[in-house]
Amino acid sequence: MSQDTFGQPVRIADIKSGMRGLTVVGTILSISEIRNVMTRFGPATVATARLGDESGEIRLNLWRDQIGKVRVGDIVRLENAFVNVFNYQNELNLGKDGRITVLSR
Repeated sequence: MSQDTFGQPVRIADIKSGMRGLTVVGTILSISEIRNVMTRFGPATVATARLGDESGEIRLNLWRDQIGKVRVGDIVRLENAFVNVFNYQNELNLGKDGRITVLSR
């Protein structure tokens, strides 16, 4: 299932597996410790954040330089995000064409 909703903000409760091109606005509720992982593209650093809005919460993977851009309590806008399923849970990712903007600290 692929659905492109680029531009229109999507509520977290409405996010489904396979969605791409998402714009999501929410608050960073927590950020895990940074981990070093091996990806198909080589070594990388990743941290897992919880992103919340009035409708719910979702896991957000922050990769490489995305990690330092946000902190707990920030209201952020994700653009061109996509949804993967990991351990039976939806999670948001930003690819190389994705963008994260801090709207409020």
